[in-house]
Amino acid sequence: MTASETRLRADARRNRDQIVAAARQVFAAAGPDVPMEEIARTAGVGVGTLYRRFPDREALIRAVARESFAQVLADAREAAAEEPTAWDALVRLAGRSHQLQASVQLALVSERAREILKGDRQTAEFRDALLAELDAIVRAAQAEGSVRADIGTGDVAILLSLVLRRPSAVDDPTLLASERVAVLMLDGLRARPGSPLPGRPITGEDLQIH
Repeated sequence: MTASETRLRADARRNRDQIVAAARQVFAAAGPDVPMEEIARTAGVGVGTLYRRFPDREALIRAVARESFAQVLADAREAAAEEPTAWDALVRLAGRSHQLQASVQLALVSERAREILKGDRQTAEFRDALLAELDAIVRAAQAEGSVRADIGTGDVAILLSLVLRRPSAVDDPTLLASERVAVLMLDGLRARPGSPLPGRPITGEDLQIH
């Protein structure tokens, strides 16, 4: 391979990575139905470049879902292995709001994305592994007495999807608000006297894509 060909491949890979990162950011904030032009603009590439890398929205959604799930799964495993308690692991995982929000938005919140991802085996494998890892963390936190016993993994995943958002800029006033809400959410998961929850705990199985 010539130096020119190597440089072209590197440029193509860099463009692809920029597009996926931009799409993850935009999907996390606004869902997967945003205009492709907005994603290209956020990535700093032309619309033609975007479509050369990803011929349609479905291909881009699959790429974002796979990479987001893979990264959050790695984060969850690292947190479980490195933190002294399951509660600390859960707090650390919640701090990965950008990747986590994109994953949950695509897999659990957006009906369109759920349909697109339904038959994607690789996404399903990452999603199932992530839910299993999150389930292990939640159960361990309950066993150590730090998380309330009347919740399930699905409750935690949905809470994260509802309150974790990535502000558009560091000085965005919603940055402080989102961090405060995340702390309030974690406090609500603590094992201590509180209001009883209606119904039964929502499990990871309840969130499976069928």
